[in-house]
Amino acid sequence: MDCWSSPLAMDDEFEKLVIRMNPPRVTVDNASSRKATLIKVDSANKRGSLLELVQVLIDLNLIIRRAYISSDGEWFMDVFHVTDQNGNKLFDDDLAERIQLSLGPKAHSFRSLRRSVGVQAATEHTTIELTGRDRPGLLSEAFAVLADLKCNVVAAEVWTHNSRMASVVLITDEATGLPIDNPDRLAKIKQLLLYVLKGDRDKRGANTAVSVGSTHKERRLHQMMYADRDYDMDDTDCMSTSDRSKLLVTVEKCADKGYTAVNLTCPDRPKLLFDTVCTLTDMQYVVYHGTVIAEGPEAYQEYYIRHTDGCPISSEAERQRVIHCLEAAIKRRTSEGIRLELCGEDRIGLLSDVTRIFRENGLSVTRAEVTTRGSQAVNAFYVTDASGNAVKSETIEAVRKEIGLTMLHVKDDAYSKSPTQESGKFSLGNLFRTRSEKFLYNLGLIKSCS
Repeated sequence: MDCWSSPLAMDDEFEKLVIRMNPPRVTVDNASSRKATLIKVDSANKRGSLLELVQVLIDLNLIIRRAYISSDGEWFMDVFHVTDQNGNKLFDDDLAERIQLSLGPKAHSFRSLRRSVGVQAATEHTTIELTGRDRPGLLSEAFAVLADLKCNVVAAEVWTHNSRMASVVLITDEATGLPIDNPDRLAKIKQLLLYVLKGDRDKRGANTAVSVGSTHKERRLHQMMYADRDYDMDDTDCMSTSDRSKLLVTVEKCADKGYTAVNLTCPDRPKLLFDTVCTLTDMQYVVYHGTVIAEGPEAYQEYYIRHTDGCPISSEAERQRVIHCLEAAIKRRTSEGIRLELCGEDRIGLLSDVTRIFRENGLSVTRAEVTTRGSQAVNAFYVTDASGNAVKSETIEAVRKEIGLTMLHVKDDAYSKSPTQESGKFSLGNLFRTRSEKFLYNLGLIKSCS
């Protein structure tokens, strides 16, 4: 089979020189469209250019309504129709300059993310990465370990999909507020967290990594879940027929042009384009042309791709792999469960206490976003019951009363319509609570499991 030879096969130093000589040109157009602001970017092409650009737009909290992508050759020209979170056009005078600075030679390449908008500074935190099998109470146990080891969680993001869990947690020393860099202490943190992750003999393995360096949490989560093969479908975790009807991914040959055509249709949501471009990049594919339309409840994406070696997809096995990986990328961030928002004064051990209360009430966290703004904790949790079903309103109210009605708020109207909890002595939540408490007791983190 003929393969196209990419002109992008240049060494890093020459690539940097080309970028310095041809910095990205960003223009903002508010006249061409009545509904959206057009952002046009012209730049020398390099591997990862599209992902880097989409990441910058997403980190600026912009909603991408349309996109036209063309990067066939040594130059790329992309046009994005964007709005703010409320669907309004953008009139920031410095928007083009902010985008250009994020893409310019001083912040070039998605492989060097220190200047990127959503990246944490290298010297402020210690980064912990966790992957393993998801189970009720896992997050509570992990945060309990960190609290016991005098680690303060500054920020964290947790994703679950297909019975797997990935998390990026940023911590500091409880006493000093500085990153933790003592090798012995870091080794102990890794050892205890790995013990928590393995739990009941994780058949596919668990992993922990610790570093002091910059990271883009969402970018890393995609890489971690892809490496953990969350796209492998278990018989017990397959998508329902209704889910598959809403999500359609096709991969077809485009022999006359030497591309593979990828078409994707699914319900629209924020950051969808970022998620699909991340996955294609991680799979070593380059997007040469693309069209994205997301102006209603449904999103449509079309890409013409080749592998980094210049070849289109040539086997049925690889075609199916691309489909499954894109499906997984979309579902990782799909929010299952009721959204609970925790806003209040931050303190040491807050996350450990909150997730313990969730566990004691039989709640399972399917996704979490933890941030600290000054002295305030601003956290969001998506929760289901231990079986993955909707949580009853009585349980939510009991949790709110225990944590604080003014601190914990529900951002989901559906929970109030959930059926009334039936009376009975047996409680599945209590069962998981007992098992988790025994586990924590064995770690020496609580004094009694009775």
